[in-house]
Amino acid sequence: MLSELNLPSRASATPARASQVSAAWSERLQLLLESTGEGIFGIDLAGRCTFVNRAAAEMLGYRTEQVHGRNMHELIHHTHADGRHYPECDCPIFNAFRRGLPCRIDSEVLWRGDGSSFSAEYSSHPILENGEVQGAVVTIVDITERKRAEAQLAQAREQLEKRVEERTHELTQALGQLRELSAYLETVREEERTRIAREIHDELGSLLVALKMDVNWLEKRIDDKPPLQAKCLGMGRLIDRAVDNLGRIITDLRPSILDHQGLWAALEWQAQEFIETTELRHELSVHVHAGVEPPAGPQGERWAIAVFRIFQEMLSNVARHARAGSVRIHLYVDGPPQPVLHLEVRDDGVGAERAALDDPRSYGVMGMRERAGHFGGTLFIDSTPGHGTIVCLTMPLPEGT
Repeated sequence: MLSELNLPSRASATPARASQVSAAWSERLQLLLESTGEGIFGIDLAGRCTFVNRAAAEMLGYRTEQVHGRNMHELIHHTHADGRHYPECDCPIFNAFRRGLPCRIDSEVLWRGDGSSFSAEYSSHPILENGEVQGAVVTIVDITERKRAEAQLAQAREQLEKRVEERTHELTQALGQLRELSAYLETVREEERTRIAREIHDELGSLLVALKMDVNWLEKRIDDKPPLQAKCLGMGRLIDRAVDNLGRIITDLRPSILDHQGLWAALEWQAQEFIETTELRHELSVHVHAGVEPPAGPQGERWAIAVFRIFQEMLSNVARHARAGSVRIHLYVDGPPQPVLHLEVRDDGVGAERAALDDPRSYGVMGMRERAGHFGGTLFIDSTPGHGTIVCLTMPLPEGT
C-alpha cells in the first residue's frame, strides 16, 4: 500500500542527473505498480489519470491506454449504488487529496467499462512535491465477496435475533402461564385450607365441646367414686389440650384474624406470636399511612393472603435456620395515590451463601418470590455468612385500594 509519495526535487540536481534519477524512479515505480495485486492509479489536481497499473485496469474493465488522461471520477465514480448521480464536488477522493489529506472509503461502488458496478474499498493518498500537492495515488480493492459475506452474516444475525426474540417471547408467555397456574393453585390451596378450617371448627370443635360437657356432667355424679372422678378430670384436661391444638391447627390453616380484623392486624399479631414463641431480642415497628385500608374484594383477598404467607415464611426461616439472637421486624405502608407495602425482617444469625439462596431447590425462597412476582412485588434478600440476613418485601397494593 502506498501512503504518501515525495518526489525528489529537480532543482537540487543537474539536468542530466535529474533525468537519470527520474528514469530510475519511473522504472522502480512501474515495477512496484505492476507487482501488486491491488489496483493503483494516480490522478493530477484536475482528477485526470496520470498512471494506472494492470490490476486496476483489469478490475475496471479497461485497457490502460483507455484510462490515461481521463477524469477518474467521471469514468468510474459517477453514480451512487442506488443510481443517483454522484457529483465530483462530493467525491471523498478529490476533496481529501486537494487538501493534502488521505482518505479511506469502503461503503461505495465503482463502475466498470461495461456499465456494471462492484463494491470497492479505495484509499487516496496525496502526492507531494516540494511540500505542494501535485495529485494523489488511489488504491482500489474489489470487496464484493467481503460485502456479500457481511450481508449474509448480517442476515444470519438478524434471523438469529428474530429467533431469540420469538423464543424469548414464548418463554415469557410460558413463564406467565406458569405464574398464573401457580397463583391459581395457591388460590385453590387457600380455599381448601379455609374449607378444612371451617369444617374442623364446626365438626370437631362441636364434638369436643360436647364431649367436654359430658365429662363434666359425669364428674358431678360420681363424687362418691374418687378413682372415676380423677379419670374424668384427666379426660377433661386431655379435651382441653385437644381444643387448644385444634385452635392452633385452624389458625395455621386460616387465621381468623385475617378475615375479621384485616391484614395489618394479622401481620402484627403474627409478629407478636413469633416473638413470644422464640423469645428473641426484638424490635417491632408498624406504621400504616392514615386512611390506607387493607385491600378488599377477591383480588385484594388473594393479595393479602400472599403477603401473609410470605411473612410467615420469612419468620419461619429465622426460627428454623438463622440461629439468631435478635430480630428486627419493620412494616411500613405508604400513602395514596399508589400505596406500597414494605416489609423487612432482619436477623443477626448465621447468614447464608448467595448460591444457597439462588439454588433451584430453595423452594421457600422460590415460593416467596413467585408469590410476590405474581402481584408485581419484589423480594430482596441480602445475606452474608456470619453477619445475618435481611429479607425485604415490596408489594404495591392492588389498584382501587
